[in-house]
Amino acid sequence: MNENGNKTDDRNYTKGLPHGIALTWGLIPEPKRGPKRELSIPEIVRTAVALADKDGLAAVSMSRVAGALGYTAMSLYRYIPSKDDLLLLMQEAICDILLPEEQDPEDWRGMMRTFVWSTVKVYKEHPWFADLPIYGAPITPNSLRFVDWALKGMRDFPISGYVKMSIVLLLSSYARACGILQRDMERAFSSGTSLGEFSGYSYSAALKELVTPERFPYLHPLIMSGEYTGEDEAEGGVGNDIEFGLERILDGIEHYLSAAKKQT
Repeated sequence: MNENGNKTDDRNYTKGLPHGIALTWGLIPEPKRGPKRELSIPEIVRTAVALADKDGLAAVSMSRVAGALGYTAMSLYRYIPSKDDLLLLMQEAICDILLPEEQDPEDWRGMMRTFVWSTVKVYKEHPWFADLPIYGAPITPNSLRFVDWALKGMRDFPISGYVKMSIVLLLSSYARACGILQRDMERAFSSGTSLGEFSGYSYSAALKELVTPERFPYLHPLIMSGEYTGEDEAEGGVGNDIEFGLERILDGIEHYLSAAKKQT
């Protein structure tokens, strides 16, 4: 058994599912030893998530999680057979997103906004989320619940299921890109490696000297106005940038729907 806990030929399946996915669906009972269980899967996952939140995904190993719980790695393998399964369970745990129970069925744009911002929030609260490997389409309960909620906002769209899923993918990809951007910028600022200030000289001031109208005729006005470096707080900020891009995506979807309605 290696660090991932994988054996050569004993990948377990329940109802045809890989072991980790079956765990997320609760199809495999937790092991019991004696009158009390030594551990529990939720406890293991919570500990792993806490480690990743603190030190990043690279800090998560079966041995380190076990050590944080006061057990050996072999103890964890009785509950979660591999590190890949643990990562899947961690993803499922942080995707347990609270979504509005009731929302205006006509406000599909509002539902799409909620979908995107809820996804961005996961990246913000758990920066390691973007480092998880993507193995395919969503298949775990919380991931599917989120997709189902997005489709609810499109239930009356005069388009095919394929196009609806393409919209979900578009919004998910945008949320992922924005989430990673926010994460990386926050890491740069917190570590002091941001270019906002260097050697006592501001990034904005440097650009205003380096970017001349002769060499950069179209960029120069933005530099001088402060819009390029976000000095104009009325319009600047990553949050506003995300909102602007999202609204343009929704405008495009609305235009597509209008064209589809004319064809029906």
